Amino acid sequence: MAVDGCGKRRARASSSAMIRRPKLLSQTPITVTSAAVLAPAAPVPSWLRRAVPDAQSLAGKDLEDMALAAGAAIGTLDALVRRQERWAGAWRQRLALAAAAVTAKRAGRTEDEAALRDAVLLTRSGDFLSVGPAGLLLLAWRRLATRPTEDLLTGKNLAAVLEEFGHAPDDEAAGDLAGELRRLSAGGMVEMLTGAFIVADRYGFGRAVGAWLADALVAQRLGWAHAVPLLGAEPAWGASAARRGRPATGVAAPGVESESDRAKTLLAAQARTALRAIDLFTDLERRAQKLLAVAPKLRAKGAELVVENLLSDDALVASRGDRHKKTGMSDRGLRRLFDRLVDLGAVRELSGRATFRIYGL
Repeated sequence: MAVDGCGKRRARASSSAMIRRPKLLSQTPITVTSAAVLAPAAPVPSWLRRAVPDAQSLAGKDLEDMALAAGAAIGTLDALVRRQERWAGAWRQRLALAAAAVTAKRAGRTEDEAALRDAVLLTRSGDFLSVGPAGLLLLAWRRLATRPTEDLLTGKNLAAVLEEFGHAPDDEAAGDLAGELRRLSAGGMVEMLTGAFIVADRYGFGRAVGAWLADALVAQRLGWAHAVPLLGAEPAWGASAARRGRPATGVAAPGVESESDRAKTLLAAQARTALRAIDLFTDLERRAQKLLAVAPKLRAKGAELVVENLLSDDALVASRGDRHKKTGMSDRGLRRLFDRLVDLGAVRELSGRATFRIYGL
């Protein structure tokens, strides 16, 4: 119990620094030593898992509890992001896939993660429109995970994102939105997060766009090179306030009225999604280390580039296509390479099909 108490005091200090003095984080120089890069991910403290409530048990928590939990969870996630692992691209894209699946379900669509993968991976690279509306949702979340953080909230990028979310092209609205987000980024963490949802609803863009904007703002605040999709994968949001005829916030659960309760709901969601991202990081770390361990055994020409693609992508198709041109491998050679990697336990076949098979960590 003494250890848990110390952990809480340290996390409370970290949470306070993140929320009340947020600019200090992005200004603090980060020194990454080789020992830190090679160290395994630290497990989430048990007290933190207990402190993060699900949507049903949130009522018994106060705002300070949620600020502590969210600050500690984001602080732990921040330490992992700064390790800049070779396989971090696959991790972020896997999180983007989860966010896209939740977004599609909220929109009343039937596509799950497997169908979303198919929509994008089985389409020729550059054939933007043929991925369909669900595939565009995945492209929107992939955009968050892959583009440099400093480019995410520009008017040009926001215009493209809004189209991918199914909104009509409107460069003027995207430019106005970019201006509002710049103003929000100068405020405190809680105000920034809740403001992202409020602004998205004000423009009629809805909760999914609000989550995308909030994740981008957090990444910019913390100085990450790439954003980590978090809030889009949270399935526990209540019905939107707009549908209930109340002032729209996009974050309030049924019956939640006060600003404090709305902030508490959002912080709890951020803490939950951060813990899920940390758990996925730990799982993919083991899988990536296995792939890197067997990589020297691969003798096929182009195998090294395929390994790098597996580390940076959610999944790959076992056919040459545009993304495999640089490997110089035939489709048959790629299939044989992937089959060998599966036999070695380094990758998994994700589609369950006999043809058009898909592989990833």
